[in-house]
Amino acid sequence: MAGLYLHIPFCKQACHYCDFHFSTNRQLTLHLCEALARELELQKNYLEGELISTIYLGGGTPSLLSKKELEIIFTAIHEHYKVDAQPEITLEANPDDLTPSKLSELILSGINRLSIGIQSFDPAVLTFLNRAHDAQAALNCVQLAREAGFKNLSIDLIYSIPGQDTEAWKKNLSQAIELSPEHISSYSLSIEQKTAFGHWQRAGKLKAMDEELSAQQFELLMEQLESVGYEHYEISNFSKPGFHSRHNSSYWEQKKYLGIGPSAHSYNGTTRQFNVSNNHQYLKSMEEGKIPFELEVLTPANKINEYIFTTLRTNRGCDLMKLNKDYRYNLPVKSEIYLRNLLEHKLAVLDNDVLKLTRSGKLLADKIASDLFADEDQN
Repeated sequence: MAGLYLHIPFCKQACHYCDFHFSTNRQLTLHLCEALARELELQKNYLEGELISTIYLGGGTPSLLSKKELEIIFTAIHEHYKVDAQPEITLEANPDDLTPSKLSELILSGINRLSIGIQSFDPAVLTFLNRAHDAQAALNCVQLAREAGFKNLSIDLIYSIPGQDTEAWKKNLSQAIELSPEHISSYSLSIEQKTAFGHWQRAGKLKAMDEELSAQQFELLMEQLESVGYEHYEISNFSKPGFHSRHNSSYWEQKKYLGIGPSAHSYNGTTRQFNVSNNHQYLKSMEEGKIPFELEVLTPANKINEYIFTTLRTNRGCDLMKLNKDYRYNLPVKSEIYLRNLLEHKLAVLDNDVLKLTRSGKLLADKIASDLFADEDQN
């Protein structure tokens, strides 16, 4: 089974932290959706006829799309792809877009999962982040989605926000828990160079949160959500039992997926494709019947390192036997001393030849993974 990702590159306004590809000029929204439909047709053989089990509309802000624009996209999907009888179909949404009429449209279009970008319930933080919604909308949107019939909701939260102390973060978590969404994704604020926050940091107007305090907030996140039954199934993702994100899980399980739209990525096990991150170039190419992408052929080391990186982030862990069998990489031999140190310092455990990070290890997940990476001359 495979997945489809569609990038909707439009937003009402630019959040100060976001470095995803988007535009606040929404005059070309309909034209872009028609181009997505064209690319879906052009790319129909990429997944070699595999059944589509998940569809994910990300962005940008897909909840800005009209009923007609959604129909264009889904008509093209069902015309050119074989879709599972019970697919997971996710749409990213901002709270301020989720009116009763919009939610009704989304339900009727076949969308059965919402990923809502709440980010914070704190009015001052929402202003600081330059979010389009207010605190009341953050609280109301989940209830409105329930009333519309959605039974699978995910919300996004950000921690490590400069100026937000641990008590304020704890209050955010309490409010999230009270809403009882099936899924919560939570990310540490990253200050990216090309964002407003990046400019402020270079000008000396913004300083990232102290690493120790950030770690405390991540630990609190794990403790609070696990204490009420959420499974910490990936570093940034928590769910109630049975509600893991099927689409995102496919990334971590190295399943094939096709990315449609400007800046979208695709993966088929041997190569990656990266669509151009420019709306006008994308539209022009689609008019000419060409897919504007760059291709990367994955080396043996690329595949090894991706497997290590993605699996260590999950509660499934890194299967060392599978790594050796499928990728011919004997990690216990290649990194014997480092692995021993991980186990001795209780940063990881080894369970039936599966390496899993402990709670302490999760604080250092990216570094541990990179330390275990294979060199390009290894296979």
